[in-house]
Amino acid sequence: MKNIAVIGAGTMGNGIAHTFAQSGYKVQLIDISQASLDRGVATITKNLDRQLAKERITEAQKQATLDNITTFTNLEEGVEYAGLVVEAATENVDLKLKIFKDLDAATGEDTILATNTSSISITQIAAVTKRPELVIGMHFMNPVPIMKLVEIIRGYNTSDEVTATIMEMSKNLGKVPVEVNDYPGFVANRILMPMINEAIETLYNGVAGVYEIDTVMKLGMAHPMGPLQLADFIGLDVCLSILEVMHDGFKNPKYAPCPLLVNMVRAGKLGVKSGEGFYDYSESRKAENVAKMFA
Repeated sequence: MKNIAVIGAGTMGNGIAHTFAQSGYKVQLIDISQASLDRGVATITKNLDRQLAKERITEAQKQATLDNITTFTNLEEGVEYAGLVVEAATENVDLKLKIFKDLDAATGEDTILATNTSSISITQIAAVTKRPELVIGMHFMNPVPIMKLVEIIRGYNTSDEVTATIMEMSKNLGKVPVEVNDYPGFVANRILMPMINEAIETLYNGVAGVYEIDTVMKLGMAHPMGPLQLADFIGLDVCLSILEVMHDGFKNPKYAPCPLLVNMVRAGKLGVKSGEGFYDYSESRKAENVAKMFA
């Protein structure tokens, strides 16, 4: 299984493509927009240059990684020879269901279909295909080339053989795979998102300010970054989507998104990607805020 198709060239998709390509796999990176593909490859190149500058890879390894990646705007062409497809599109259930219906029709009957979803049911996604036993979750962490963890999520019908294959493949990528079962939020986000939501509630209730909340968690709990800063890096819209999935799945009010989070997303303040979230990432304020975040 040396041909891997990756759907989506955004932050997660290009990171997944980078990781597979650097591990010697041939990667078909697929997106509906050539501009998105160009940005994705540019990001991969930039990250490889960073590894090169730190002497973690050689120039030959950088070039070999880039040579292993081919881009496509046509899904059918991109997945034609894939033994594994990893979907890394936006965290939207309707979009993912459509993609998996299309993948089921476009790929060989033995092709494993994986999703990088961070919260949506693998069983629900698998149900729109004719091969639910071959559908599995591969939840990579961001930034993918650096973070070791991969949550391997079994759907209700995912076979033991497919699970073992993906666990072993993840190890071949230099990752540490952890098998979990299919419940909203899985493990990582079921624990992380309520913490982030509670930090937002703490701000919303006026208990403390942004810097103060993050400083308490960094210095008091030894977190590498505060929960509000982390939410900005994840994307506030992504945090909201995950909380909504868990709230809907468990029907438990403890997962209800904080009104402040809802309003910020409505206002387009999504974090790093929009230039403003709990912190200001605009050029005029970047140096000041970065200094505070990492103080």
